[in-house]
This record gives sequence, structure tokens and C-alpha cells, in this order.
Amino acid sequence: MIETLGIEIFHKDSGEGPPTLFLHGNPDSADLWDGVTEQLQGSFRCLAPDLPGFGRSGDAGKLDCSLGGFGRLVDAIVEGLGVTEPLNLVVHDFGGPIGLAWAVQHPEKVRRLAMINTVFSSKYRWHFWARIWRTPVLGELSLATMTWPLFRWSIRKGSRHLSEEHMRQTYTYLTPKMKRMVLRLYRATDPENFRGWEEKLHELVARVPTLVLWGDHDIYISKRIAATFGTDNIQHFPDHGHWLPAEAPEEVAAALREHFTDEPTA
Repeated sequence: MIETLGIEIFHKDSGEGPPTLFLHGNPDSADLWDGVTEQLQGSFRCLAPDLPGFGRSGDAGKLDCSLGGFGRLVDAIVEGLGVTEPLNLVVHDFGGPIGLAWAVQHPEKVRRLAMINTVFSSKYRWHFWARIWRTPVLGELSLATMTWPLFRWSIRKGSRHLSEEHMRQTYTYLTPKMKRMVLRLYRATDPENFRGWEEKLHELVARVPTLVLWGDHDIYISKRIAATFGTDNIQHFPDHGHWLPAEAPEEVAAALREHFTDEPTA
């Protein structure tokens, strides 16, 4: 555990080498990256926190959930982990807005970027569940009645090849603090918020080697979004879905290893 902005943050820290930060989204935890980091820890220092309100981390309290607040959160986490050199950043789902906001604010601290089924675009339109969670009262009711069968059904629709074990482990983290955080995140983040920020991300991507990995069988985020990050370095996985790191950890790890070890372009 480290304490960041008054919040207890659980994290996994394994391996040695260039620091690489992995940020998960909803409804996940650092566990999402286990299959990937197991294969990369021989060459990289793999850092995977549970974001505030998720997994084993503490309640988010009064955390600022604006893009600027996300950037300050990640910077505090990076400092708390003792990272002093530019790092590789890997983001998935809501880890995208959180981590990429930091990258835009601190480009000098970014070595390389990798985005996986995430969003940082004003062109995105919310999926069904997100629209529910953004609606007062209805969002609270939907999460209060989120039983295991309904959770499993919605996750399986987004990623057909997830293991039963992974889904059950993820469901154990569906706690009251996590439900509160989900509602806060979706209600504080709107596609319009990315105007001005997405242009700055494109400026960063033009200077920093960037990779996009995309599970095309994703009912939550269209594969068209993969082309909105400002890079043509995109790898599509037609048979996999939203939770690509858990569905295909070996393929994801291989792609990340190649991306992070190639010599940077001039």
C-alpha cells in the first residue's frame, strides 16, 4: 500500500527494468494485468495499482474526478511508487481518461504509450450501461441490483473468451465503495470534456511512440474509436473483445514487449 492524496492505494510491483505503469478500468483491479505482467516482469518493472475505490484500494473520498484531477492522481501515484524516470504507460477502459490526462499534463514523464479498448475522444457516445449509470437514481438502482448472473451476462457479452474464474474474482470487488466510484466516474466524465485535451494527446502521440491494441468484439466501445488517438500503429484482434488483456494476455504481452523494446523513432 501507498498513501496518495489521502487515499490508500494497493499496487502490484514486480520485475526490474524500465518502469511500466498499467491502469485498469471498470469494473476491474490490478488483477486484470496479471497474465500480461507475468510475461513482462523479466524485462520491465511492472506497476499495477488498484485505482481509488476499486479492488483493495481505499474509498476515493473527495477525489477530483475531472481530467485535471485524474492527472494529479496519477502523478501522485507515480511519485508514491518512487518512479523518477520516464515510464511506459498502458491503459485500458477508464484507465484511459485517467492515465492519458496525466500523460498530456506531464509529457516529459512519458517514455511510450499503449492504449487498449479505451476512450479519449469527444466523438465517443456512451454505451447502454454508461447511460444508466449517468442517470441519477436509475444508476444507483442498477448497481444495487447487479447480481452475479446479470454481471456475468454483461461481461461475457463484451468478451466471449473470459474465464469463469476471472469473472468471479472481478465480481468479488463489486463493493459499495466501488459502486459509488463507478457512478462518480461516469457522471463526472463527458465526451465534451475531451475537447482541447484530445488535441494535446495527438501532439504527444506525434512525439512519443504509441501503440493501440483493440479487441474488435467490443459492445461497449466501437472499433472505430481505435483510430482516434492520432496513431496508425493499431493492432486489431477480431476474435477478442473489450477485456483483451485478460482474454489474450500472451498476445498482448508480446505486442507490448516489441513496442517497448524497439528503438524510439527520431
